[in-house]
Amino acid sequence: MAEPAPPPASTSSPTVTPLEQEVLDEYSRLLSNLNKLASQLNSLADRPTAEVLDGLRMLERKTSLVCTLLKASVYSIVLQQQIYGGEEEEGGDAEN
Repeated sequence: MAEPAPPPASTSSPTVTPLEQEVLDEYSRLLSNLNKLASQLNSLADRPTAEVLDGLRMLERKTSLVCTLLKASVYSIVLQQQIYGGEEEEGGDAEN
């Protein structure tokens, strides 16, 4: 099913404009990417469901960890801005 992608048609014939050649090259790359995707999907379909689910669970845990770390970082930045903003207001009040 996965056929090797044909090489981009780099030899332009006189009837093909440069724009048409670019489009043909893009279609060639698209075909190559779709063939890679099809082979990946075939390998996933051949694997047992339990193995796929275990992989997805691990991915879910890693994703939730990244989300938690991102929230903590954002909270830290907001808290620091509030602290620095409070110091600036106190310093501005002392000058007036």
